[in-house]
Amino acid sequence: MEKLAFKMKLNPGMAAEYKKRHDAIWPGISNELSKAGVYDYSIFLDEETNILFAVQKLKDKNTAHLLSELDIVKKWWDYMADIMEVHSDNSPVIVSLENVFHLE
Repeated sequence: MEKLAFKMKLNPGMAAEYKKRHDAIWPGISNELSKAGVYDYSIFLDEETNILFAVQKLKDKNTAHLLSELDIVKKWWDYMADIMEVHSDNSPVIVSLENVFHLE
């Protein structure tokens, strides 16, 4: 099992819209995440900074690195591009975070 943490940035005033869109996440996105070995995926919001903090657990032998090649993922990026920081291809600007402590 691998655990990834990363941050993204939400545009000001878009917290409710971000939550609304994720509450109605497309089944195709959920299915592709699962098929790729992503599970126990959470996204948290720091409302003071508009920073989104995400944590994903990945199964062994996952294919999560290939998700960005899928058309449905690219369509999801397009759908989300108006409410968060994105690159020119509408992929979210993601900053990986280093694990400096863990307690089980």
